[in-house]
Amino acid sequence: MALRSLATIKTLSQGLNSTRLAQYRALQTFSLPDLPYDYGVLEPIISGEIMQLHHQKHHQTYITNYNKALEQLHEAIQKGDSSTVVKLQSAIKFNGGGHINHSIFWKNLAPIWEGGGEPPKGSLGWAIDRNFGSLGSLIHNINAEGAALQGSGWVWLGVDKELKKLVIQSTANQVCLQYLA
Repeated sequence: MALRSLATIKTLSQGLNSTRLAQYRALQTFSLPDLPYDYGVLEPIISGEIMQLHHQKHHQTYITNYNKALEQLHEAIQKGDSSTVVKLQSAIKFNGGGHINHSIFWKNLAPIWEGGGEPPKGSLGWAIDRNFGSLGSLIHNINAEGAALQGSGWVWLGVDKELKKLVIQSTANQVCLQYLA
């Protein structure tokens, strides 16, 4: 998503046309977020080498391609090239989604001394038992949902605010949960 730095409301109300408005648009680029832990702290469950590769290469590739697509979008908008704007939407959605999803993924991992790898306690543990019967049942359901995905995708545990319960939701490829709302 390219952020727009626009002039003041007063300037806009004076009637900027699309050509003049394009001059005020600023392109924001994205960068690989730092992890809040070292690559090796999740061993032996996930090796430090795999974590580093997944973070520095795999996630970085989504960011690189996202920034490239956003730059091309910015140029296409400035040129008034609506055909290219439309063509770029899938690359922006896929690579932006890959960046967002991986950023969420990193925040959901924790070393053992911060509670990682341990069964959830408190309200989360209670909600899992209430909604799925047990942690084992939740894990089984998540694995089944993941196995049912064709190609690549994500399986999420979240809260349905309307139903006030935990739910499992899958998304194909790099589709973000936000896209489903």
